[in-house]
Amino acid sequence: MSEARPLMTRVTPARVVACVWVLSTLSLFIAQALRLKRPWGGTVVGRDPSSDPLMTDHRQLVVLIAAAGLVALGCRLLGRRPVSAVAAVAALMASVFAVNYDLHTSAIAPDQYVAVCVAVFFVAAGGGRRVGIWCAALAFAGVVGYVAASLVLGLRVDTSIEVVVLLITVLAWVLGDARRAEREHAEQLRAQVAGRAVTAERLRIARDLHDMVAHEIGVVALQAGAARLVVLRRPDAAEQALGIIEDTSRTTLAGLRRMVATLHDAPADPVGLEGIGRLVANARAAGVRVDVQWRGRRLPLPPEVDSSVFRVIQESVTNVIKHSGTKQCRVSVGFEDGAVSVVVVDSGAGSDAGGVGSTGYGLPGMRARIEILHGEFSAGPRPEGGFRVAARVPVSAPVSASVSVEV
Repeated sequence: MSEARPLMTRVTPARVVACVWVLSTLSLFIAQALRLKRPWGGTVVGRDPSSDPLMTDHRQLVVLIAAAGLVALGCRLLGRRPVSAVAAVAALMASVFAVNYDLHTSAIAPDQYVAVCVAVFFVAAGGGRRVGIWCAALAFAGVVGYVAASLVLGLRVDTSIEVVVLLITVLAWVLGDARRAEREHAEQLRAQVAGRAVTAERLRIARDLHDMVAHEIGVVALQAGAARLVVLRRPDAAEQALGIIEDTSRTTLAGLRRMVATLHDAPADPVGLEGIGRLVANARAAGVRVDVQWRGRRLPLPPEVDSSVFRVIQESVTNVIKHSGTKQCRVSVGFEDGAVSVVVVDSGAGSDAGGVGSTGYGLPGMRARIEILHGEFSAGPRPEGGFRVAARVPVSAPVSASVSVEV
C-alpha cells in the first residue's frame, strides 16, 4: 500500500490555479443567470438584461476561449518561468475589459482575478523573494493598467472593487512570502541539525577510537618494555610478554575492523558492561589487578548509557596502568534509584589523565560522555593518596543537545 502524501504534493500549483479560474468563471456565469431570471423583476443598473453580452453575445465565447488559453499557458509556465506565467494569467484583464467595453462600464470581476492572486501566492511561496516581488508588482500593475485604460476610454469605474482586488493581490504576496521564509528557515534548521549530527558522530568516532586503542596499545607498550628488560635473563617471561602483545594486537585489530564495519553500516556488537571481564583480564596481563564489585539489582541499560559507562571504566583502568604506578585498583558498579553509578579507585601516585604520555582525550572525553546523558562526573586525587573517578548516569536520561563536547 503506497504511503499517503500531503495534498499539495499531489495537486500541483498549476492545477490549483486552473481550478480556481474555472470555478470563478462558472460562478460568474451562474451569478449572471440568476440576476437575469430573478422573479421579482427589475434590471441591473447600466445593463439591458435581454442583451447581456455575457449571456447572448457570441463574441464573448471567443473572449472566453482566449482567456482559457491564457490560463492554460500560465499554468504550463508556472513551474519554469513564473514571471511569464503570472503575466499570462494576468492578461485575463484584457478579456474582462473586452466584456465590459460594450457595457460602457469598468468593473473587475474579483472572482476571476482570484486566479491571478493564487498564482502570485504560489510563485512567492515557491520561488525567490525577488521573483515573488516581480510577480506581485506585475499583478498589481495589471489592475492599475485596467483602471487607467477604463478612465482613458471614458468608462464608468467602481474604485471600491479595484481597491479590494489590489488588497487581495498584496495579501496573496504577503502570505506567499511568509510561506517562503518559513520554508527557508526550516531548511536552515535541518542543515544545522545535520551538521551537528555529523560533528557529534565524528566526536563519537574519535572517542571510541581513543578509548579502544589507547588501552590496548598501553598494554602492548608495557609488555614490550617488560620483554626488552628480561629477554636475556628470563626468556620464558619474555616469551609470555610477547604472547600477550600478540593477543592484545589481534584484539585491537579486531576492534578496529568492527568499527570500520560499523561505519559501513554493518552490524556490530556494542561495547558495554559485558566487556568488563575482558578488560580485567587485559589489565591483569599488564600487571594490574582489578577488583570489580557489583551493587544492587542490575538494570537493563540503553545502548548509549551502557557504552558510555563502560568507556569511563576502561579509560580509568587504562590511566591506572599508564600513570598510577600501582598494581591494584578497585571498580564499583552500582544500580540504584533508576541510575547506574561507577567508581574507579587506585592507591597510586594520583596522576590524572593529563600527565606524561596522555593524549589529552581521557578526562574531558569521559566528562563529555556523561554530561551529554545528563549524568554527573567527578575525578581527582584522594586525600589518602591515589586517584578516584566517579560517574552517575540516569538510566532513562535523554541525550542533551546543548552540551559542548570536548574529546
